[in-house]
Amino acid sequence: MSDTTLTAAILASPPMGTFDENGEYIPRPITENDLGSLTLEEAYSATMVDVENGQLVEGTVVRVDKDEVLLDIGYKSEGVIPPRELSIRNGVDPSEIVTLGEKIEAVVLQREDKDGRLILSKKRAQYERAWGRIEEIQQGDGIVSGTVIEVVKGGLIVDIGLRGFLPASLVDLRRVRDLQPFIGTTIDAKIIELDKNRNNVVLSRRAWLEETQKEKREEFLHNLRPGEIRKGIVSSVVNFGAFVDLGGMDGLVHVSELSWKHVDHPSSVVSVDDEIEVQVLEVDLSRERISLSLKATQQDPWREFAGAHQVGELVYGRVTKLVPFGSFVQVGDGIEGLVHISEMSAHHVELPEQVVTPGEELWVKIIDLDLQRRRISLSIKQAAEGGIVAAEYQEHFGEHAYDDEGNFVGGEGSEGQEAWADMFTEAEATGDADPAVETIEVDSSADDAAEAVEAVEAVEVVEAVEAVETDPSADDAAEAVEAVEVVEAVEVVEADPSADDVVEAVEADPSADDAGEAVETETTGV
Repeated sequence: MSDTTLTAAILASPPMGTFDENGEYIPRPITENDLGSLTLEEAYSATMVDVENGQLVEGTVVRVDKDEVLLDIGYKSEGVIPPRELSIRNGVDPSEIVTLGEKIEAVVLQREDKDGRLILSKKRAQYERAWGRIEEIQQGDGIVSGTVIEVVKGGLIVDIGLRGFLPASLVDLRRVRDLQPFIGTTIDAKIIELDKNRNNVVLSRRAWLEETQKEKREEFLHNLRPGEIRKGIVSSVVNFGAFVDLGGMDGLVHVSELSWKHVDHPSSVVSVDDEIEVQVLEVDLSRERISLSLKATQQDPWREFAGAHQVGELVYGRVTKLVPFGSFVQVGDGIEGLVHISEMSAHHVELPEQVVTPGEELWVKIIDLDLQRRRISLSIKQAAEGGIVAAEYQEHFGEHAYDDEGNFVGGEGSEGQEAWADMFTEAEATGDADPAVETIEVDSSADDAAEAVEAVEAVEVVEAVEAVETDPSADDAAEAVEAVEVVEAVEVVEADPSADDVVEAVEADPSADDAGEAVETETTGV
């Protein structure tokens, strides 16, 4: 630098000091005492920010780590924001939430922890700001927008500045089974519940959809008429029925309208995505609800039964349930009638189980048929007296199947006769034909029926003897032995017709071991 330039710089610089009248040099003051009455310590403390727990502060991000974020708020030390206090989202990377040098707000959680650190929360600051905004939106019946960040039990969590809960039943106009596709999407919803003390916000996307589609829904409802038959897709099945998508709105088929039969659970009748035809029962315009019926599109089994049967007919049924006052008997598909305890037997009955048991099949007579109340009264007692067999049973059990004496003769080619023929054919093939029947068939020249009867009785005695030999402890062993004794006595009489006193001998000597001994005693004179 030249001397001229240096001289110019010195002249341009502020004076270094001054001289008094005596020529004494007075140096330029470096600083002025502007603290006033404050001491240096007091002035230093005044430059520090004083904070309290719960206070909302603003600062600059000076450091971003995986386990913490440091925020300079002008305090004697930087504040620490733990990862869990950075965002309402769980398990996020701090670098995705804040950047170095960014100015953010935070709430003081703890002025000094056990390590002397200032603990802050960015998430709580968001809550404070968001609550005010959310309350204003709710009061104005407005709409909030947010990103779906999590699927939880029963619904979704939406980021609206705080964690808003969207129930699964309010995600769409119809219940959504798979909520995963909503993750990361931005949705609009209405606020239906707000509780700051419990930090609880409940949202409804369905309410927003209904509001935006109100005109379309009203037009759809006005075009529906009770009694119409519509096709639809089962959208969901619940305990009390099934919802059916009619192509614009869902209608409910109550469990009582699913089938003419008793339904334990709707899932036993319909499944999700089934295409069915339903009848419109009722359209509630004010509540925007549609009542549907599936069974109305099907044949009523009660009307079908009433059209095919009349009082006084005999029908075949199965006992389904016993009650103190009688028993219920199923006489058709989904049709049950009551046999009152007074109609169970000709004699007095204390309990229904004295006469019938569940699962038992029997004939009953229709004594009353009330289609309007859907009740049928039946009688076992009157069925025993006979009557007209219902049309569906007449092929095998009608009057034409019996002769004048009441013997069952069946009809030509009937299933009953074919079954009997098969049984006899099988018996002949295996040699198990009844000996009595063989005797009667072989001895067709018998003078009269009495001889045939005697042959049958003889066979019965033989069978009794075999039963005794097989099971000596049989209850009727005594009767069987007595029958054998009578046969032996008869054989003696037939061999010697002059032995008139054989029977008397048997009666006179009841102590004999058997009739044979009695006969032997009488004939030998011993």
